Amino acid sequence: MTQQNHLRGVLLASSACILWGISGVAASTLFINNPHLTAMWLTQVRMISAGLILLVWGMVAGKHPFKIWHHRHAAWTAVSYGLLGLIPVQLCYFEAVRVGNAPIATIIQFLGPFIISIYYFLFKHVTPSRIELIGMIMAFIGTLLIVTHGHLNSLAISPVILFWGGLSAIEVATNTLIPRTILPKYGALTVTGWGLLIAGLFLTLLQPMWRVHLTITWPQLGLLIVIILLGTVAPFLMFARSLSDILPTTASLMDAFEPLAATVFSITFLNVQLTSFDFIGGLLIILAVMALSLNTHKMLHFLRRRRAHSSS
Repeated sequence: MTQQNHLRGVLLASSACILWGISGVAASTLFINNPHLTAMWLTQVRMISAGLILLVWGMVAGKHPFKIWHHRHAAWTAVSYGLLGLIPVQLCYFEAVRVGNAPIATIIQFLGPFIISIYYFLFKHVTPSRIELIGMIMAFIGTLLIVTHGHLNSLAISPVILFWGGLSAIEVATNTLIPRTILPKYGALTVTGWGLLIAGLFLTLLQPMWRVHLTITWPQLGLLIVIILLGTVAPFLMFARSLSDILPTTASLMDAFEPLAATVFSITFLNVQLTSFDFIGGLLIILAVMALSLNTHKMLHFLRRRRAHSSS
């Protein structure tokens, strides 16, 4: 791997995360300008549109996306990924943005990797390392600062924001863990494409999007296209492409650009007011997740060694 390839991978991964952060700001703008717009409707449109685009892209690229339905386990995993992974993480995040703002929603969702660490500790019996424990303490303090602004006897943000943001952080874990067994064989284009399409169609069965009476202006339609193309399809393709040039642990460090981008663009274009507690708390959470990401490869190495030992 050359230095040029490594730089290209870092730029692709960081740009993808910046675009994800911008999509949250675009969604927040839509909710502000169109009070009748719901998180359910926006999630449906985003998932179905992005899923179809990714699957068509996969067919053009020769990935044969329909092969996943030839194997029962892979098919059930793809369905579970859409229903139990993508629906909660996307819908809960947009609800948090709708009732609050993009920076806070993104920062709370950013706690997802720690949910994964807790999962591995409880169910895989992988003891957290020292840096993980320090990271968890930092993340807890950061969250406490955002939620209370230093006043432990009261909440500085609405409990509704905390509820939806907390759910989105928990679902980040399921969104990451469920598809991991089929991604190497079928590829991210196929798995994510089907997951998004299945999730969007299922939500449409629950609440048909055409029954929602909305008046969408041209600027709002532009924001919707930004969310679908620049906030979903493009960053996914860029992040997936970056993994051929850099390690997953390096790519995960770029995730810090998502809450940073959401914060910068919200302050610049939406005049969102954040306190010093929000900034300090967000910084602590970002640093904690970066520390966790640096330690991820050690945990994976431990799991591989233990798996090899148990099979011998």
